[in-house]
Amino acid sequence: MTNLTIVIDSQTIQQIFLFGFFGFVVSMLLTPLYTEAAFSGKWWKKARSTSITGEKAVIYQKLHAAKHERHIPTMAGMIFVAATIIVTLAGNLSRSQTWLPLAAMAGAGAIGLLDDFINIRGIGGGIAGMRARVKALLLVVIALIGGWWFYDKLGVHAVHIPFFHAWHLGWLIIPLFVLVIFSTANAVNMTDGLDGLAGGLAATAFGAYAIIALIEKKYGLSGFCMTIVGALLSYTWFNIFPARFFMGDIGSFALGTALGVVAMLTDTVFVLPVIGLVFVAEIGSVALQIISKKLRAGKKIFLSSPIHHHFEALGWPETKVTMRFWVLGQVFAILGVVMFILGGP
Repeated sequence: MTNLTIVIDSQTIQQIFLFGFFGFVVSMLLTPLYTEAAFSGKWWKKARSTSITGEKAVIYQKLHAAKHERHIPTMAGMIFVAATIIVTLAGNLSRSQTWLPLAAMAGAGAIGLLDDFINIRGIGGGIAGMRARVKALLLVVIALIGGWWFYDKLGVHAVHIPFFHAWHLGWLIIPLFVLVIFSTANAVNMTDGLDGLAGGLAATAFGAYAIIALIEKKYGLSGFCMTIVGALLSYTWFNIFPARFFMGDIGSFALGTALGVVAMLTDTVFVLPVIGLVFVAEIGSVALQIISKKLRAGKKIFLSSPIHHHFEALGWPETKVTMRFWVLGQVFAILGVVMFILGGP
């Protein structure tokens, strides 16, 4: 069990929460600048017309036709990504704790920004964004660079398994790092489909990791997580139903990547699926839907995937799906923190 008999001075606690406050304030200040640019530049998100497996997304289009008709701009993730970068560079830059998550967040955000730009400009004809294989390759490159830094520069060669001992991997920690970042980035990306959903869930997950990093006395990393929480609370203020704007792939890729890196830095990779269980369910529902269509001659498990669209198709209002998923996210975030405390080294 993790020893909780730790002494944290009040100044450290204040500084960590101040990072969250500054993240909120900077994000709020950047919002009108983004809004002016987005609406004047007509950064409207183009709705997908086909599913991942290629057929027409009839149910999705029916559920969200009215939303996309009113022209909602995308790429708003640049608000909280920029806010996090500004606050971290200004007062929380640490080679051992914040360099890696900040760089990975910026790198994944750049991939998402390019994807969003292709989407809003309609580059490539009917393609609603960058080709999936290209996105995957670029994300793997970012993760490989991060994994090398994690292994070579930070000297991490093992991972802890809750309630057991450390699992020594040596250089194999690099492919594990890539797997975690790739999976988490795509899971958050899949979850970003309803007003306020991904932002609220990500704020909860990073809040849980702020606590975990604090317990581990990684105060810089805790402050980084709180910065994201503050910036996301500002973003979610405007993204809850009816959304003023969408975070786009720049936001979802950046958040998912940063979350995966934070899990690796806190040595809680096996706790991450619990804290982010809703994210796991979202990407898992997509995988199950694809497998079912391939193996069962087009038959589906869900009316629509990811799973939040399935509940919409059952008749749940969008706001009910979002808030109930928020509740689940909060419950499992608490459970994950408890699991970390009880199953620690």
